[in-house]
Amino acid sequence: MLRHRVIPALLLRRGGLVKTRRFKNPVYVGDPINAIRIFNEKEVDELMVLDIEATRSGSGPDLKGIELFAGECFMPLAYGGGIQTLDQAARIFDLGVEKICIQTAAISDVSLITRIAGRYGSQSVVASIDVKRDWRGRPRLYGSAAGRYLAMDWLSQTRRMTEAGAGEILLNAVDRDGMMSGYDTELVGALAKGASVPLIALGGAGSMDHMLEAIRAGASAVAAGSLFVFHGPHRAVLITYPSYQDMERLLGVST
Repeated sequence: MLRHRVIPALLLRRGGLVKTRRFKNPVYVGDPINAIRIFNEKEVDELMVLDIEATRSGSGPDLKGIELFAGECFMPLAYGGGIQTLDQAARIFDLGVEKICIQTAAISDVSLITRIAGRYGSQSVVASIDVKRDWRGRPRLYGSAAGRYLAMDWLSQTRRMTEAGAGEILLNAVDRDGMMSGYDTELVGALAKGASVPLIALGGAGSMDHMLEAIRAGASAVAAGSLFVFHGPHRAVLITYPSYQDMERLLGVST
């Protein structure tokens, strides 16, 4: 078994699979069910599905879609997007999803994490946090649903969510999203220093070497979108995933 998980992160918008750059200009890249089936064949560690429209539009989680995804997945599935209540989380878990990602709702009411973790366990809750650098290069908490910086400190918000009961942190570097230029290892390192739970790095992966850099900076797991969706300089759509042997050579195995 690999020491570190390598997780495809699929972005959804209105039921379709999309990819963004720096959280802007979503481009349709295919049918999510087809992507899930391909990842099944490639025996991925875990799959993450994030609906980028659910909170912004106020529509909430697409339960019918989530049911289809969970029914197709042969691997553990994490879902995020539009979850505002314990009841919504319960319905998603009932559909077969192993983990849920909470971000926007926890900013206004961090106790939602406590209630979900209290019923389903901390291992089932991923605290998602988006960080974007301002014009001076300073990392700041970013509200993706609102499309703006938020006043609270990003490290403090992360601590609040883990203290509330989240069992993992998903750190997404907005400026690296879709750019395939490497993770923001400075952010990863800063968060990893004080993290009491596993940290998943997301945003910027363009190669397996980038993944290794994030792991060396302190990430427990690495997630990627463009790396597994696009191929070549013209970003042709091709669903891929590295072989176990390639990951074993680069990332190593647990004892």
